[in-house]
Amino acid sequence: MSEDRLPPGQYVPRDWSAVYYGPVPRFRPQRWDLRVYGATESLGEYRWSWPDFDRLPRVDSVCDFHCVTRFTIPNVRWSGVRASSLVELAPPAPEVTHVMVWAEYGYSANMRMLDFLAEGVLLATHRGGERITPEHGYPVRLVVPHLYGWKSVKWVRAIEYLTADRRGFWEERGYHNVADPWREQRYAYQEEPGQGPPL
Repeated sequence: MSEDRLPPGQYVPRDWSAVYYGPVPRFRPQRWDLRVYGATESLGEYRWSWPDFDRLPRVDSVCDFHCVTRFTIPNVRWSGVRASSLVELAPPAPEVTHVMVWAEYGYSANMRMLDFLAEGVLLATHRGGERITPEHGYPVRLVVPHLYGWKSVKWVRAIEYLTADRRGFWEERGYHNVADPWREQRYAYQEEPGQGPPL
């Protein structure tokens, strides 16, 4: 992988170890659903059971994956439902500016709606032609290739439409609110112009 494809401070490791917080949840297909709620256009909630979600049209996307812990995995082939397609099925109200992506055990990550709708953003079910492994987010993980990997939420269960920004799990614990790897937006202190790390 050429150096110009690596964001600042990143390196390519020999393998891809799963990084996650807490235990790996057990998938129970009969209980699993994906919800879209919050400031929807209809003011109602949308829900897909596992069979319904797994029947939605899938697309492939090949992209680099950038972890905030400084490793980059090049040319990862994902397959899943475009985030933009889900938004078409569950339209947001005009005033929606952000989404909160919720996972098992209450984990969450926020992002701007324009990031959620960006090219290549998927609710992924497969990696490299195979179902995603439990440690990497089975049955569904979000893939947001242009942001650091903590925004690519594993074990996704819900999308909440927001009319104002609200910080997610790691954002409340000191990570950057936007997470652009090309601008090396790792930590919250970088959100203040001219600020260095806390002493």
